[in-house]
Amino acid sequence: MSAVTIRNLPDETHRALKLRAAQHGRSAEAEMRAILEAAVRPETRLRLGTTLFELSRKAGLTNADIDALNGARKQAPAEPIALG
Repeated sequence: MSAVTIRNLPDETHRALKLRAAQHGRSAEAEMRAILEAAVRPETRLRLGTTLFELSRKAGLTNADIDALNGARKQAPAEPIALG
């Protein structure tokens, strides 16, 4: 895991962070991790696998349909397009 050092954090920000951590029943360090996680990985982010699953179910695809599609697919690797 990586470590991060935050320099020049104002005292009032540090106090507010410690208060927020106490309200959530965790350490200031754990609170910072939670804040950073929420900032860079919000709950509303697009989850491609989940989205594709939901689209296939709305379209009425079953596991048998997916198996049939996989069986019909070429098994050889794709050839690159020749430019020129």
